[in-house]
Amino acid sequence: MAAPLTDSERRRQISVRGLAGLGDVAEVRRSFNRHLHFTLVKDRNVATPRDYFFALAHTVRDHLVGRWIRTQQHYYERDPKRIYYLSLEFYMGRTLQNTMVNLGLQNACDEAIYQLGLDLEELEEIEEDAGLGNGGLGRLAACFLDSMATLGLAAYGYGIRYEFGIFNQKIVNGWQVEEADDWLRYGNPWEKARPEYMLPVHFYGRVEHTPEGVRWLDTQVVLAMPYDTPVPGYRNNTVNTMRLWSAKAPNDFKLHDFNVGGYIEAVLDRNLAENISRVLYPNDNFFEGKELRLKQEYFVVAATLQDIIRRFKSSKFGCRDPVRTCFETFPDKVAIQLNDTHPALAIPELMRILVDVEKVDWDKAWEITKKTCAYTNHTVLPEALERWPVSMFENLLPRHLEIIYAINQRHLDHVAALFPGDVDRLRRMSVIEEGDCKRINMAHLCVIGSHVVNGVARIHSEIVKQSVFKDFYELEPEKFQNKTNGITPRRWLLLCNPGLADTIVEKIGEGFLTDLSQLKKLLPLVDDEALIRDVAKVKQENKLKFSAFLEKEYKVKINPSSMFDVHVKRIHEYKRQLLNCLHIITLYNRIKKDPAKAFVPRTIMIGGKAAPGYHMAKMIIKLVTSIGNVVNHDPVVGDRLKVIFLENYRVSLAEKVIPAADLSQQISTAGTEASGTGNMKFMLNGALTIGTMDGANVEMAEEAGTENLFIFGMRVEDVEALDQKGYNAREYYERLPELRQALDQISSGFFSPKDPHCFRDVVNMLLNHDRFKVFADYEAYVACQAQVDQLYRNPREWTKKVIRNIACSGKFSSDRTITEYARDIWGVEPSDLQIPPPNLPRD
Repeated sequence: MAAPLTDSERRRQISVRGLAGLGDVAEVRRSFNRHLHFTLVKDRNVATPRDYFFALAHTVRDHLVGRWIRTQQHYYERDPKRIYYLSLEFYMGRTLQNTMVNLGLQNACDEAIYQLGLDLEELEEIEEDAGLGNGGLGRLAACFLDSMATLGLAAYGYGIRYEFGIFNQKIVNGWQVEEADDWLRYGNPWEKARPEYMLPVHFYGRVEHTPEGVRWLDTQVVLAMPYDTPVPGYRNNTVNTMRLWSAKAPNDFKLHDFNVGGYIEAVLDRNLAENISRVLYPNDNFFEGKELRLKQEYFVVAATLQDIIRRFKSSKFGCRDPVRTCFETFPDKVAIQLNDTHPALAIPELMRILVDVEKVDWDKAWEITKKTCAYTNHTVLPEALERWPVSMFENLLPRHLEIIYAINQRHLDHVAALFPGDVDRLRRMSVIEEGDCKRINMAHLCVIGSHVVNGVARIHSEIVKQSVFKDFYELEPEKFQNKTNGITPRRWLLLCNPGLADTIVEKIGEGFLTDLSQLKKLLPLVDDEALIRDVAKVKQENKLKFSAFLEKEYKVKINPSSMFDVHVKRIHEYKRQLLNCLHIITLYNRIKKDPAKAFVPRTIMIGGKAAPGYHMAKMIIKLVTSIGNVVNHDPVVGDRLKVIFLENYRVSLAEKVIPAADLSQQISTAGTEASGTGNMKFMLNGALTIGTMDGANVEMAEEAGTENLFIFGMRVEDVEALDQKGYNAREYYERLPELRQALDQISSGFFSPKDPHCFRDVVNMLLNHDRFKVFADYEAYVACQAQVDQLYRNPREWTKKVIRNIACSGKFSSDRTITEYARDIWGVEPSDLQIPPPNLPRD
């Protein structure tokens, strides 16, 4: 087997032929040395590797800043409609390599760093991930920012600058342990603080109704300090902005509440205000109704809307005097996209500003608000829907509660007029849920207050219309759309898999990087022997590289010719890591039963974080690590089966594992995964999918042909039928001997000899209250995995299927998704206009 490329060999081909054009290597070296000596090291004689990283980051940032200023000037001059993407999460990962790729600087930097006796990859590894998100929703927001800049849209991402992002996961004795993610410890070279745009955000207080209008008084003020991060488009000199807010206490915060002697306590209490942007809530697809979270949601919305309105009123570059005072044209100039219900308060907040502050009449304000806002739904799981207690609102945001009641009253009057006497319909469609604890249903508020509601994959958008928002769909069917998710091919192919990108460019040119549908040109080449050989070779090199990484990190000897079977995503019952575990145990038992038989060797990798308060998810991690302990140390098994739990799965680890994967597991219960985007990353990088007909898997199978994926298990209608009939897990347990054996082993302590009852809760859940019907799909899954083995034995046929999948993955570019949002929701057109680079005069 060929040895993996050395770093210097890889350096020669690190970017697609001349794509990251050589630029001026000498200039990069000069700039690097200048930053190293004057910005960073100054009084010290010796530079650390981190100093080198910062010098390179500042060098690359220099190339961004001129383009950034020029882009913003360009927007002020043209005054286009601006898109505001509001999200409580932006899961950006690392920025250095992505910026070099998008600016076409990678070869120049690589060569310059090489000439200086340093290693670019080692410097890239020093950068902290910006982990300001939990999983799919936050990473989608990051891909969307990349596409909006690449498509030349005047777009802004708005969120919170969490001091601590998603926790770092350590595995200790097989259990997940959380550590704070102090990602800003060494500073962040990519952000620019903008104190001149600091804004007040109000909480608590009381409401006064006067003849002149409504006033919100005696509030507690927290300041929102913006930090701007440049977001470069791909090779088009457009640089957009992500603006994240950080909470600051005003200087008089609480001081007046104390006598002179309480000064120290009062200053220490500033933390209460600044806690708002301290930490990201680590819940994925789960609603935790904490007051601090509600504060975060209002904080980002209140600061952002003030910013949006300031920009709307004074749209000249550098000018802060209002040039627009009439809000009639607001929806023609502003589009606000709500990424799930987390920024839902934008709706009542915009109403508050228009009605209370700008004195627009209610009906006109409501029309403006609806035309401006659009809502993306990301989940159908009931536990994920945000339902805030009215009492919490009353205390924290009293004026917003009044506005929500008023919105709801008008909405219910409208429904009652259309469906007289249908009281149950009014109850179902109300924003206010009655009961022991009155709650505000934020999803209903979003649907009522938006002009478009979209799901994120075709099957999900249908479920949204037929069940989650059925009544609303009957009321306004034209409001509902589908926008299937996508991923940016710059990060998820060019950056993370340069070898594969290179191979594709050789065959079809480089146009696919901004028009992924051009991958279709590979279809006539599926039987091309040279392409089959090259694609297989790239995969093998990626596997060798990842094997070396695993051996270093986990001290486990990997068989690089084994099938790399990968299941990485948040740990959640609905994603069914437990189904994977049952298959691993079944494989293990088969090897033990017949050790002389020829088995297809597999290295099974499972990775992902469990929410700290989610007991079952933590038990699943413990089970995976316990199975690995038994399997990996069994001499009978040898290198035919290895099980590895990938610790601290995050964007930068995804960039390593996805290009090396052979098999991608997407095995959620049909009807539970809204879309998935990991599935798309694996498809684009040449892994075959084993999956259910759920989320975007349905469209992947449609694009590539069902015969080119490994589809198994119940469809949505089968799950519904099973619900009607009543799911009885014991039936499957009694009927399927291999399933029974696997469950009995978990139950008896075979995988936890020191604590035989360790997995009691897991077994009890699977047998007695498994909402996601793991056993119902076990038989089909194991049979489908046998088909995977069979195909893997024939490398040529396997690789042909891989090429077919890559060729058919064009639909799943976030460029396509954003183009659809732009045309169908925001009413703007993407632009391929090249802004002149900073070294050329402007027109």
